[in-house]
Amino acid sequence: MTAVGEPAAPPGEAPARTLRRHRRWLLVAIVAALLGQMAFTMASTAVAQSPTIDEPVYIGTGVTYLREHDLRYNPEHPPLTKILIGAGAVLGGAHLDASYAGTQQDVGRHLLYESANDAQRVLLAARLPVIVLTLLFGLVVFAFARDLTGPAGGVAALALYAFSPDVIAHGSLATLDVPTAGFLLTSAWLAWRARRRPRLYVPLAGVALGAAVATKMSALPAVPVLLVLVAVSVWTSRRSRDAGRPVAVGVLSAAGVAVLVIGVVWASYLAVDPRLRWTTPADVPVIGGLRGLAVDLLPFPRPFRDGMRVQFGFEDLAWTSFLFGDTYQGSRWYYLPAALLVKTPLGMLVLWAAGIAAMALPRLRAAAPYVLVPAAVLLAVAMTGARDLGVRYAIFVPMFLAVAAAGVTAIRWRWAKAAAGVLVLFVAVSSLRAYPYYLPYSNEAFGGPSKTHLYLHDSNVDWGQDLQRLADHLRDRHPDERIWLAYKGSGVPSYYGIHASDPLAVSPDKVRGLLVISDSWIAKDDPRLIPLITSSEPIGEVGHSLTIFRRP
Repeated sequence: MTAVGEPAAPPGEAPARTLRRHRRWLLVAIVAALLGQMAFTMASTAVAQSPTIDEPVYIGTGVTYLREHDLRYNPEHPPLTKILIGAGAVLGGAHLDASYAGTQQDVGRHLLYESANDAQRVLLAARLPVIVLTLLFGLVVFAFARDLTGPAGGVAALALYAFSPDVIAHGSLATLDVPTAGFLLTSAWLAWRARRRPRLYVPLAGVALGAAVATKMSALPAVPVLLVLVAVSVWTSRRSRDAGRPVAVGVLSAAGVAVLVIGVVWASYLAVDPRLRWTTPADVPVIGGLRGLAVDLLPFPRPFRDGMRVQFGFEDLAWTSFLFGDTYQGSRWYYLPAALLVKTPLGMLVLWAAGIAAMALPRLRAAAPYVLVPAAVLLAVAMTGARDLGVRYAIFVPMFLAVAAAGVTAIRWRWAKAAAGVLVLFVAVSSLRAYPYYLPYSNEAFGGPSKTHLYLHDSNVDWGQDLQRLADHLRDRHPDERIWLAYKGSGVPSYYGIHASDPLAVSPDKVRGLLVISDSWIAKDDPRLIPLITSSEPIGEVGHSLTIFRRP
């Protein structure tokens, strides 16, 4: 009944309002369901995995930051996300032996396994902050894509993100790759939004960009790109045009973002140690030439600049790499595109390509630089790197291209949305079939997770994550047998009940019984292992990362 004096609603308005409300709640339910399955997948994967190679370093460093306010460990990466990882570990009950002195690798292992801590509990607690960040970045993917293409595009982009095997794999670890990429994506989205409300979104874009740089130095190549995008957003905004000085306002806004980036990086170091006590370690390499000059000119704290020298030192090394069955020294420029081809679901590859093409549509053309250029620049820089060790160095690609793929829903073709839906479903099925083995995922064209070790190694397949699964397998299927283990990782096998001998410590004729070898060791063609492998029979595998042989 209409109140006295209140005009009656026009015919059809009430049902339309009800329909809009129902659609809104349906959209919320779909987003919650996608993020819910992603949260379950990441959490259950995190519970089952032993520490990967890098995690103890970050956990031990993060706890040291919080408990000792000491910056001496892991200078090659800034502190921000390690503080969050350390906070998770502390809340998980981690006890730190402040008197222990050792390398950053030793400190992390000592914290997990030699300090009366429950290693898996501390490990899970340290992983949880990264899992939460990964889920929040999923909301950014959805919001960015929805801004460009509407709700259908937002859902498609979020589905690609939530089912991305690489994002799930690395978003469930206490590492820095996903947080760095997520902060960069957030900065790009906020820079796009600054076209309408620059006073609100420009500072937020600067803080997000600063968070990326304060997490990992690999974010630095994106800084000038995003500064330009901020400037473009501001000088094309109505507010700056009305002021009559759009170019000047845009340049000043970009300068302000640069100041915010510097401020966030400084704040992350000062949060660890307000006095910023720092002595350059003796093993920090001397970097000359233009690289050394660039490091000296950066307006960042000295530990950050020394960390850059460490990173440049890594780039000067010749790393052992493996691609498509070929072991080689050094790097190949096409490694990352090739690895992405192996480790990305086929439906996702199709949607990426179609989405990139769709960014040329008139309604999406203005957004293309915000979505495609940061990812392209970062990928180009990463392809010049010396470490062919995994797609984690390009984890920003599935994030940015999930947003680009939403452009398919904007194509004015009768079956475009239906085709996109089918491809998204194909991606979901491929991803769910891999559960819980996301780290060694490869798509169906390359045989799935069980075959990935034939094409790639290291963090693409075997990063030391399956000690717990190996212990269960040996207890159930090979009790009381003599075990020989060549394990590449940071975990301590005996902690998980694996009492094994080192096959590299004795002559090959003494190795008899079960021989378990990390697939990354196999890929490296270690001359000490080759005679053992060629004279043994493979009888099984664990987690698609460890191969079990029987040697008579």
